[in-house]
Amino acid sequence: MLSVVIVEDEQHNREDLKDQLLEIDPTLKVLGEADSVSDAVELIANTRPDVVLMDIELHEGNGFDVINQLSHHSFEVIFTTAFEHYALKAIKFSSLDYLLKPINTEELRAALHKAGIKKNESQRRQQLEILLASLDNKQENRNICLSTADGIEFIQTNNILYCEANGSYTNFMLKGNQKLIVSKHLKEYETLLADHDFMRVHNSFLINLKEVKRFVKSDGGYILMNNDATISISQKRREDFLTKMAGLR
Repeated sequence: MLSVVIVEDEQHNREDLKDQLLEIDPTLKVLGEADSVSDAVELIANTRPDVVLMDIELHEGNGFDVINQLSHHSFEVIFTTAFEHYALKAIKFSSLDYLLKPINTEELRAALHKAGIKKNESQRRQQLEILLASLDNKQENRNICLSTADGIEFIQTNNILYCEANGSYTNFMLKGNQKLIVSKHLKEYETLLADHDFMRVHNSFLINLKEVKRFVKSDGGYILMNNDATISISQKRREDFLTKMAGLR
């Protein structure tokens, strides 16, 4: 049986969430509600829930302020927001769940099911640390959480050579001849890694521009990476690629 705390600054949203939780599973235990950062910190510290449904925007601050003060505690977080918040990229970077309001009951059910799959405390702590670090735009090299069939991998962005589309999956090619298969589309990572000198050079390839060895003009043009992998480049992206490469040198 999961225990849940609701952190939400609008009373009608709290009531709706409670109704949805009871509809999903009448055995779920709602330990309490909070509408501000200070109340949320106190409630979570005292009740130690399994899951926190965390609104991003709160009285006196935001949900990340709560996380920052409680990062040593062990709980799953499902963020909620009424709009495409600027911090959603940081949430995705840490592979944490979020729900857009109005919250769909089936999406909430799926998020709770995922939250109920036990992780070790170290994994939870690392995810929260990556979340908070990703909110700091000054940090150049960050860890990103990648969910694989075997669990969650924590990878530094500068260790990624390139990503290759594989149907509804993405293959991550890492330094040291390591490969990870992640169950998300390449488009997801094109957005997440855009600020870290990654570029989509082909429908099938997203590359780390810092790991490019050379651009070869023959045979229609292709990119040679530092691990000697050859990467196709589309004609329409060639000029943008060369411009970005010139800016890195």
